[in-house]
Amino acid sequence: MVKLYGGVRSRASIVHWYLEELGIPYEFIKLDMQAGEHLKPEYLAINPFGKVPAIVDGDFQLWESGAILLYLADKYSKTPLSHQERAVFSQWVLFANATLGPGIFVEASREREMPRLLTPLNEIFSNQVFLLGNEFTVADVAVGSILNYIPMMLKLDLSPYPAVLNYIKQLSERPAFQRSIGGRA
Repeated sequence: MVKLYGGVRSRASIVHWYLEELGIPYEFIKLDMQAGEHLKPEYLAINPFGKVPAIVDGDFQLWESGAILLYLADKYSKTPLSHQERAVFSQWVLFANATLGPGIFVEASREREMPRLLTPLNEIFSNQVFLLGNEFTVADVAVGSILNYIPMMLKLDLSPYPAVLNYIKQLSERPAFQRSIGGRA
């Protein structure tokens, strides 16, 4: 069984969402970050940086939300992934973590980056339901979680991006989303 380590209001909720979507058995181990549980030797043996999320899957340990998402997609996907599919998933997961997240959440660059990021996404979602067409994938978990954090945390005006707003709403209504990110306090 996969063990997911995370804290309250952490990126572990992204992995939690994907585990719910996959429907595989897992155990969520909530670390009390305020009490420093993420800095105890037992957890540092899993992630020497003391950051969350991390997973343990049998004897395998992995940290960093994007890497975890890609691992889970590769291992638990219903059909084997081609090299091209794996690369496209990696592209979107890396985009979410390295480009979209900082572009939206770093206040100093937000005014410049937000239109550069959301305009192409709005175009994509104007033409298709999900990032890669009509099928929900790990790419939607990665990008969709960052987009869903905008109304939760920043309250930015997204009205110039109606297709992005529709995408956010559509993802937030998914049962697995409601059991994970949507249940955040």
